Amino acid sequence: MSFQFFPPTQQQKKGLALWIALVTFSYFVHQYLFELMEISTKDFSYSLLSLYLFFGIFSIVLRVVLFQVRSQNFDLVGMSFLIVTTVKMMTCFVFVRPILKSISSTSGIEKINFFMLFIVFLAIETLVTIRILNEKQ
Repeated sequence: MSFQFFPPTQQQKKGLALWIALVTFSYFVHQYLFELMEISTKDFSYSLLSLYLFFGIFSIVLRVVLFQVRSQNFDLVGMSFLIVTTVKMMTCFVFVRPILKSISSTSGIEKINFFMLFIVFLAIETLVTIRILNEKQ
């Protein structure tokens, strides 16, 4: 099976633009809340921006893979979602190890921050996949 890059539809472009706007807005709100609650992020293993970029890039990769698979063989969309999500989880485990081993005063906040971002992005990716799967009906 060969994958050829497909031109995105107008709806996909709007969806991606909306997603980027929401993630960007979420980042600034997140950063503002940390400043408002006077949480110092200088001791964090990963900056807030790097976490948002990491999860954001994985989400974009997932979207591209799902739309590619949908255009080739719709029946494999769900399995593709599971494979990409599994790869993401394994990669996240590698990244979260320093956070789990950390004994700094902010390590609890950093752990919660990492896992909340993981859950939020996973929920968004799941909703996108559900929408793709519901298109066939």
